[in-house]
Amino acid sequence: MIGKRIGGRTYYYLAESARVDGKPRVVGQRYLGTAEDIAAAMAGGGPEAAGARHRSFGDVSAVWGTLQRLDLVRRVDSVAGPQRARPTLGLHVALAVLHRATAPETEFEQWWTGCLAQDLVRPRPPQAAITTAGHWRALQRLTPERIARVETVVAEAVLDLLGDDGTETLAVDVAQFAAFTAADCTAPSACQDVLAGLGLVVTRDGAIPLAFRVYRRENAPVFGALAAELGERHTLVFHSGQAAQLDLGARTGFVGSLPLADHPELLARPASVRRRVDPERFAGLTAFDTVATVDGARRRVILLHSATLHAAQYRAFTSELSTTVRELDGLAAALAAGTHRGDRTQVHAEMSRIIRGRRVERVLNTTLTGSRAGELRLERRVDAAAVARLAEEFFGKQLLVTDRDWPVAEVVTAYRARTYLDSTFRWLTGSAVTGPSPRWEWSAHRIAVHALVSVLAATVTHVMRREADRAGMNLSVAELLDQLRGIGETVLRHRSTGGRPRTRRILSDRTARQQALFELFGLERFAPG
Repeated sequence: MIGKRIGGRTYYYLAESARVDGKPRVVGQRYLGTAEDIAAAMAGGGPEAAGARHRSFGDVSAVWGTLQRLDLVRRVDSVAGPQRARPTLGLHVALAVLHRATAPETEFEQWWTGCLAQDLVRPRPPQAAITTAGHWRALQRLTPERIARVETVVAEAVLDLLGDDGTETLAVDVAQFAAFTAADCTAPSACQDVLAGLGLVVTRDGAIPLAFRVYRRENAPVFGALAAELGERHTLVFHSGQAAQLDLGARTGFVGSLPLADHPELLARPASVRRRVDPERFAGLTAFDTVATVDGARRRVILLHSATLHAAQYRAFTSELSTTVRELDGLAAALAAGTHRGDRTQVHAEMSRIIRGRRVERVLNTTLTGSRAGELRLERRVDAAAVARLAEEFFGKQLLVTDRDWPVAEVVTAYRARTYLDSTFRWLTGSAVTGPSPRWEWSAHRIAVHALVSVLAATVTHVMRREADRAGMNLSVAELLDQLRGIGETVLRHRSTGGRPRTRRILSDRTARQQALFELFGLERFAPG
């Protein structure tokens, strides 16, 4: 322990010495404080903290660690070529992805100030170099050619990471990607949002984006034409609303869903024909794997039943039924009290408005008696047996159709890729599309840059979601990041005793799941020493 006299006071340091080239040298040094500080520490106390701030640790460090594994900074810089600007384009893209994945609703410069990222990025860029305006200017160096090359090199990194698991790919359409303010509007009152869709090529394992195409929805081809473009070399994924635009009798390479009403004979099959799919990955999911005629051809059709979906649909139906019954009872009371003076035609119209929804109509019996206004009376009855039949026939069920011979669990995984991606992009693109302040108008180039950052953020987070799923944690991207965000860090700043103020970093307590994620993503290497 050595003391240094500074400004009339002595400050103590713990010094580690070693021989370097045969001579003793100080190779390590740790500040201890004044004699009073050391005495207080020995007594179980210590210098009082002058302030503290809390910041997110788990999500930022896990995403940054995944960016490092994908070597994103170097790969983007290799596309950009020689650069004099600092930070480089690669670092700007990496920070844009980190920001989008962890704080999409926070303005970029505000997010960077005080963020854990400042301690993770090495070498640390000057504070003045990270501004919102400067960051977006740097991203504008992503020309269309560079965007295409970045897409390619990142896809190569993902496929290297997945190995043989990345060979199967899916084509998925995310119709509700984002809304932008048009660049050609002449006045704010005349500006209208441009709705954009996103065609994606993703891995079957993990739904990790590899390539994308952004399009204006009002100018977009019908889904059948988009499917012809995306589905030539990839398995096409579609939902029941898009099935009518495809000729499934002639098509090859697809996984999709069909309207339940198209196959009542399958819905009527008893529960005993269904088998559990995969209790670990899909708790409560059973399936009946069979063949049915679809668009004139015999196709593989899988009837799924989810206990979770069944319960949710039953709750929604009973809520809708309760609302309908309450309104009918109100109408009946008004008729009985004479406050409703409408004739039979008017009352029937009111009943039709209240009993909205085909499934509610199936379980409600109503009787309207009387012929003249003031004499009309309404009675209603809920058919409990009809409710039970409806629940057994429809609730929790889904029909999948495919020409692939994959196991049922893999067909389900491929189909749910669209659901996972919809959820991910809702999280990533929220209010982030407003850009820097003041709000700008979105040109085609700016939309392309925004789409690239969004897709890269989806790529990184879906790599993480796949790893969590492999570890037995079936989480959406939003749920995964929420769990990681719960691992926080408190930075304590102690009062200066004449030298530089000291800080201490402490991680928050972790739940069992958070600890599992902490270990899965190797966050120990980013934790305070």
